[in-house]
Amino acid sequence: MEKILYKIIFLNQGKIYEIYAKSVHQSDLYGFVTIEEIVFDEKTSLVVDPAEEKLKEEFSGVKLTYIPMHSIVRIDQVEKQGVGKIKSIGDAKDNVAEFPSPIYTPKKV
Repeated sequence: MEKILYKIIFLNQGKIYEIYAKSVHQSDLYGFVTIEEIVFDEKTSLVVDPAEEKLKEEFSGVKLTYIPMHSIVRIDQVEKQGVGKIKSIGDAKDNVAEFPSPIYTPKKV
């Protein structure tokens, strides 16, 4: 049986997060996407990627997480796992623009 794996790219506190997970679906909480079973590269090499270590630390002990729908940039089903990353929005290599927030604004009376 083929293992399904997703790459999720989303905005969080002025940074671009790229994580891998085994399950992604619409949440019961309105306006959120549920990400379950976040996976990290489990290499046994001595080279440590600080960005991935920061992700591991941030998501350690997290069984599932809810990401606001308007923060999601892209979700891809991938064949193999890459390295999780946290990047600055201002990086010249990135063509990602932050959506205006909040997307759902209350009506003024």
